[in-house]
Amino acid sequence: MSDQRHPPSPRFDRRRLLEVGGVGALGLSLQGFLQGAEAPGRGRPSPQEKSCIFIYQYGGLSQLDSWDLKPDAPAEIRGPYKPIATATPGFQVGELMPELAKVSDRYAVIRSLTHKVPVHDVANKMLLAGSQLPPSDAPAFGSVVSKLKPSRAELPSYVWLQKFGGGAAPPEPAYLTGGMLGMAHAPLLIGTSHDDNPAEPGFRVKAFDSATGIDQARLNARQQVQSQHGQPQPGANVAEIETWQRMRDKAFGLLAGTAARQAFEVDREPPEVRDRYGRHPLGQNLLMARRLIEAGVRLTSVVGWTGLAPSEKFVSVETWDMHGNAGISIFENGWNGLGFALPRCDQAVAALISDLDERGLLDSTLVVLVGEFGRTPKISKGARATGRDHWPHCFSALVAGGGIRGGAVYGASDREAAYVKDHPVTLEDFTATLYHALGIDPGTRLSPDGFTRPASTGEPIRELF
Repeated sequence: MSDQRHPPSPRFDRRRLLEVGGVGALGLSLQGFLQGAEAPGRGRPSPQEKSCIFIYQYGGLSQLDSWDLKPDAPAEIRGPYKPIATATPGFQVGELMPELAKVSDRYAVIRSLTHKVPVHDVANKMLLAGSQLPPSDAPAFGSVVSKLKPSRAELPSYVWLQKFGGGAAPPEPAYLTGGMLGMAHAPLLIGTSHDDNPAEPGFRVKAFDSATGIDQARLNARQQVQSQHGQPQPGANVAEIETWQRMRDKAFGLLAGTAARQAFEVDREPPEVRDRYGRHPLGQNLLMARRLIEAGVRLTSVVGWTGLAPSEKFVSVETWDMHGNAGISIFENGWNGLGFALPRCDQAVAALISDLDERGLLDSTLVVLVGEFGRTPKISKGARATGRDHWPHCFSALVAGGGIRGGAVYGASDREAAYVKDHPVTLEDFTATLYHALGIDPGTRLSPDGFTRPASTGEPIRELF
């Protein structure tokens, strides 16, 4: 695989932008409004351009109760759920996923992901970076995509729906700063708390609001002044000037235009479409993600929080961390139980895959569903409730679209889904596979010297394509 060498790109942090143009004075509250500023051209993406919706089952889904059931194992390992047939002959999934079972011909499952770290925050950082030993400034997968495949639309390249929270969250620099690629490739974060719930009536994204007192007339006046007087400092090269001008124009466009705002407005969707995805945080966030991809966003990350059962109080967005330590058994119907969370996830993800397919977007949209690790084969009996504990040695993921071969199962676990039996997949190989699906050479160098820091050191799983 050949290396792709790229010359250094001009770096524009917020302070530099204020120096060269004063766009920050507009009152724009977007943390990453300049994503994609270096994109060559504008408008809707062409059919050949690939996008991605990356869903994090934050906390770690039990592989034994979803994608990799072991019905012949002892009861303390197999759990209470039975396998059901899918649309793919010989492929079974857990009974809590009937909708995904119906569309199995449109996705592949990897049953042999593996690493060695059973600690949430560290493992999440590893997953974000696609590396078992990520450096402290490693950019997240989405930031790399923003850098190498920026959006051509007047929207951010990279959007993150629902912030990580609680003790399982990775450090924020791992996913909210862009790492060594800089803030220009940080995601636009929507949903800083559980109250930012698109399933609630009256939900509104406020990221595009201008500062108090700046109306459209003042915005237009500032744009005119910027065009006449706001220029890069003397000595800037032509490429830097052109990049700065695109940044300025995109900032004004985001503030003054309607396309970005409307892309986030899920209430524009027909009620039956919203019902199809599910009137819960994951369902509506995935519907929003589809709208964003359709509008031209390159990558949307979604934390797989499924919300609360009736009468429950908020504890955490760590839906899939099912030890039983929240007082809810892994097999019960509360927010932290599979009986509640997995059917909601099943509904939402199946609706997303089907909806993308019906709209002609699945071939150009990679869908990823994965957590930072799996759960222990043996069910634990805690003081408060039963659960399964952290288990990184063998876990599963769903990948769909973007050229992925539907109805495929890659890799295999042993008889207890404890260890990989065939075709182990490292985080490096997994992430290289995602880059390959998006048309990005994993060997592309990210560092200014053009030699170090490839996007991934892994090898794509070509059997999945």
